[in-house]
Amino acid sequence: MALSRLRKLIIILLTLYWPALFILAHIPIPKLIRKAGMSDKGLHFLAYMVLSFLLWSAISPYKKVIWRKATVWWVLLVIVWYGVIDELLQGCIAGRSCDIRDFFADLAGTFTGLILLSLFTFLPAFLVVTGVVIFGLTNISRVSLADLLPWTNTLFHLFTYALFTLLWIRYLDYSLSLKAPKLKWLITAFILPAAFLLAVKLGSLILGRSFVITDVVTSAIGIVVVICLIFLTALLRQRPSLLPPDY
Repeated sequence: MALSRLRKLIIILLTLYWPALFILAHIPIPKLIRKAGMSDKGLHFLAYMVLSFLLWSAISPYKKVIWRKATVWWVLLVIVWYGVIDELLQGCIAGRSCDIRDFFADLAGTFTGLILLSLFTFLPAFLVVTGVVIFGLTNISRVSLADLLPWTNTLFHLFTYALFTLLWIRYLDYSLSLKAPKLKWLITAFILPAAFLLAVKLGSLILGRSFVITDVVTSAIGIVVVICLIFLTALLRQRPSLLPPDY
């Protein structure tokens, strides 16, 4: 049976993500990571949540996780054994160690990804996973990433919030049938990304992380650009042709 376009895309993402994850986990910890004071356990959690999401979606992107089915337990077994081997190999890398707490963080991330997929179908699960990753990476560092990596930090806020907004609009189109480019569509398309941005920044304040106004502006630009592009594209598609019918 031919693979769907969505499944092909997910498989490509998985084949890029998993080797990259392995390589990053088996090199000495970069000085920049240490300087930023990033939570090692938090990174493990996020990395394995994304891995479990991609692996399940590559196998069955159109079905929820059903815990009484064998497929999910095979996926879990593969990731658990990978996590065990990953930790054992890290004990051979200079500056790294085999840490059982890292393994439990891996396990927590794996179960979180699969639980989300048991509650939601692919698109809303993708939206939630993206939101968790944005919140986690925004608040995982004790030092302002805007100072350490200004350009990387700017691109992160611009593109991740653009992706979050795009996923939200796709969900609106498929699930809520809000396809018409009207005021109601604009308000609905904007309200969740804006509320999410506010929640992330409030979370930063509560957690004692840095609050950089330029990050808020950059994130808002990512949100507005996506909404405007989709809105204008929809308007142009609905606009009647200016040419006579027999032209």
